[in-house]
Amino acid sequence: MNRTGWTVEEVAERFERPLLDLLFDAQQVHRKWHRANEIQLSTLLSIKTGGCPEDCGYCSQSVFASSGLAASKLLGKEEVLKAAREARAAGSTRFCMGAAWRELKDRDLPALCAIVAGVKQLGLETCMTLGMLSAGQAVRLAEAGLDFYNHNLDTSEDHYGKVVTTRRYSDRLETLEHVRAAGMAVCCGGIIGMGESRGDRVKLLVTLANLPQPPQSVPINALVPVPGTRLGDKALAESRQAPDEIEFVRTIAVARLVMPHSVIRLSAGRESLSESGQALCFLAGANSVFTGDTLLTTPNCGASADALLFKKLGLSAAAPSDTGARAQ
Repeated sequence: MNRTGWTVEEVAERFERPLLDLLFDAQQVHRKWHRANEIQLSTLLSIKTGGCPEDCGYCSQSVFASSGLAASKLLGKEEVLKAAREARAAGSTRFCMGAAWRELKDRDLPALCAIVAGVKQLGLETCMTLGMLSAGQAVRLAEAGLDFYNHNLDTSEDHYGKVVTTRRYSDRLETLEHVRAAGMAVCCGGIIGMGESRGDRVKLLVTLANLPQPPQSVPINALVPVPGTRLGDKALAESRQAPDEIEFVRTIAVARLVMPHSVIRLSAGRESLSESGQALCFLAGANSVFTGDTLLTTPNCGASADALLFKKLGLSAAAPSDTGARAQ
């Protein structure tokens, strides 16, 4: 059973532990609940890019950003299925689809449900991130066969207003509740390197671990400083390297300790980590990565680089499984 009721003090104490002790504890927990040396491969496709009315300071798809990214229409079903087949052939077992919307509109539900059903027929786990959902929309997506819904908290509630102002933290929590109530698994994590303190990272993990059920999938992102975005320009102007690798590894390890059953995914910004940094993340309990050359609109480690790294480390891609595909 997952423990609940984590306190800020308890999680902060784990962050402060000597790194080798922290990694030892995290690896023990990891091996108790997950297969050692297996990494789940996921692919992320942008099915509707740009034009988002949110002002998320890290995102090049926001209308508030001057990144030069043009808005596009929702991709057609066959185009999405073609990408899904390519992802399956490359070894991915989960296919994630993202649309740059503030919230899902009912008019788009039929097309999205058809896409979900088509990807499911290929034998892939399905995940979508479409912005905020109503309770009824969550039920419709679940009925279509959507396994996971991604809706990140991004950071702590205290730091949230410095990242985005066009929605409230409670809005995000409400969408997560709709996802759980509909029977889908929750995919929810955050971003490291947005000017937050370690205390903010602690509070983010406390919030995630103390949800009514911890997220079945926890993506941990590193800020990709995209020119033209508010936080990206700030990081570039200050010549900040995001993330500090050791702090990033600590965050992964503490996430593993407080959410032992969750799949923890290295997500955006992984290409900024060294091979040694990635290896430490896997030692700390990360057991999933996004594969491919891009993640929505930001660069990612390519399949060839991942294959070489996996060979060096003796890691293998996890076989398809229905474990965690539905909230238990």
